[in-house]
Amino acid sequence: MFSARRLAAVACPLLVLSAAACTPGVSHQDAKPSPGDPTASPSGGADDGLRLTDAIGRLKVAREVRSGYERDKFHLWTDADHNGCDTRKEVLLAEAVKKPRQGKSCKLTGGSWRSYYDDKTVTDARKLDIDHVVPLAEAWDSGASKWTPDRREQYANDLDGERSLVAVSLGPNRTKGDKDPAEWMPPAKDATCTYATDWVTAKLRWQLSADRAEIKALRTTAAGCKDATVTVTPAP
Repeated sequence: MFSARRLAAVACPLLVLSAAACTPGVSHQDAKPSPGDPTASPSGGADDGLRLTDAIGRLKVAREVRSGYERDKFHLWTDADHNGCDTRKEVLLAEAVKKPRQGKSCKLTGGSWRSYYDDKTVTDARKLDIDHVVPLAEAWDSGASKWTPDRREQYANDLDGERSLVAVSLGPNRTKGDKDPAEWMPPAKDATCTYATDWVTAKLRWQLSADRAEIKALRTTAAGCKDATVTVTPAP
């Protein structure tokens, strides 16, 4: 269900995360962590203000397994609240710097967006992808292969996640594909800390593991992100 997950298109929220680069603002609903959740705070709520380096240390290190992956095993772009706008369009509406006009069946025209991966302004929604910060294949490799179909659908349409889904230019997103931070980082220099923070936040939210090369790359990046912090709200 769509929530007020993004309060401002151009502001860095203090309650969610801070990084070297400012990206579209987000908000999230509180969710109770499951018993034994490594992201849970001692009080049982969201874990606030973890340094990025400390958050990386909470990732479970495990070998990735691609066997059995098919994109269709993640049901994309649902309309959970039945308002006529599917997940893709909800993200476009939430992240617009200039709001598009919303017509019948949630047809969007006009508007503008800032793609933080390449620091470019996009004025045509058709030239934007809605990127899963942690790609579907990467999620499968890191634990989603063991989930139920309903859980994978939740992941694929995570509008309540802090930075699970972002609207970005086609070019860098297609280049990224299913790569992890050991293989790809956004081309915009100011995006590096934000992307690493987004990646770790999403992985901890969904209790996904990371391989050793991924951890090494994240630690290298985090060394240059002294002010980056993470707030983890476990997925329900």
